[in-house]
Amino acid sequence: MTPARILIISNGHLCRNPRVLKEATALGQAGYDVTVLTIRNHRPSETIDRDLMRTAPFRRETVDILPGYDAGAATVLWRRGVAWAARRACGSLGWQSIHALGPASALLARARRLPADLVITHNEVPHWVGTRLLATGRRVCADLEDWHSEDLLPESRGGRPVALLRRIESILLHDAVHTTTTSHALAGALFTRYGGRQAAVITNSFPLQSRPPLDQPEGPPAFFWFSQTLGPGRGLEEFLAAWSRTSHPSRVVLLGTPTPGYDQRLLALLPPERRSQVAFLALVPPDDLPALIAGHHVGLALEQGDIPSRNLTITNKILQYLNAGLAIVASDTAGQREVLAHDPTAGVIVDVQDPAAFTRALDGLLADPVALARRRQAARGLAERIYCWDREGPRRVALIADALRDTSEPATR
Repeated sequence: MTPARILIISNGHLCRNPRVLKEATALGQAGYDVTVLTIRNHRPSETIDRDLMRTAPFRRETVDILPGYDAGAATVLWRRGVAWAARRACGSLGWQSIHALGPASALLARARRLPADLVITHNEVPHWVGTRLLATGRRVCADLEDWHSEDLLPESRGGRPVALLRRIESILLHDAVHTTTTSHALAGALFTRYGGRQAAVITNSFPLQSRPPLDQPEGPPAFFWFSQTLGPGRGLEEFLAAWSRTSHPSRVVLLGTPTPGYDQRLLALLPPERRSQVAFLALVPPDDLPALIAGHHVGLALEQGDIPSRNLTITNKILQYLNAGLAIVASDTAGQREVLAHDPTAGVIVDVQDPAAFTRALDGLLADPVALARRRQAARGLAERIYCWDREGPRRVALIADALRDTSEPATR
């Protein structure tokens, strides 16, 4: 029997979107004919993606906004120019255009040419593509990893078509075959806002890595944080202010690409004698990250609770820490409370706006190495019992199998 054809659409590179990579791999290994359509927009990531594709059980198609690949220089320049003009119009005139967020027309045109029995969309521009495909009778599922209309700091939303994103989210929750998201908190909030069908929860978990040694290594405990971008609005300023006043020895490791000058601005927040205890690491290939994380003791999950999307989601970050056996320092968000409710001994939830209490919580972790080791054991236990792709991957494949069989009508508006 011919395998069902699945088209997954994302707005960026596979190596920078682990949720798409895990999904495509699981579906390909399950015997589906999978194509991933992405936007090529970052040259170093393209090199990593090509390495990933050597063993991937799926195909990849790309839409370029980088010169030197499949699209000509004039085409790339046109796509970039359209996006620039749309962002300006959105910011200054309030014009609601999806083109402010990327090459929407090119992505839609490519998606229409690719045959598929089911389309799965991820991220803002692909979600818009999904609504257009729904209008022509294509079967679409949508993964709402973030609440895109309720994301980012207020000062960063100027060029974003927020009203349009809300319409897109509503259409998908009512008309898609099914939707998925990352936490029960976010699924509930989306349903309360839009109605439709409540999204199923597939967490941002990862395949279980080899169980790391969880006894206390030599040297002072190390706090670890990572993201693609090292920049403001991620809780690092508040953490360093609290950490600089701790009385027990420790060090801090931050991994990511700094926005210009941001690493030096962070160091300037610290007393001179503490600056040598902070290290900055460059991004590493995805396959190298789990072992790197496991060489530390405490993972920093400092999501901003005043941004609804950040408050409600469960990010990659906290789940990778659990997998690597790191105790958790988590800001007080609904998504992170959801995780630690399964075992509060795996970490501590802190009020990042209360510096004195934040410092006390950090010192409490550092003061007792035996208790810290127990927290690390509890964190790893959460990964093994609940938050691992070994459990979530088969659930995702089952949901897609159900979607391919589903002939029900869309939810009533």
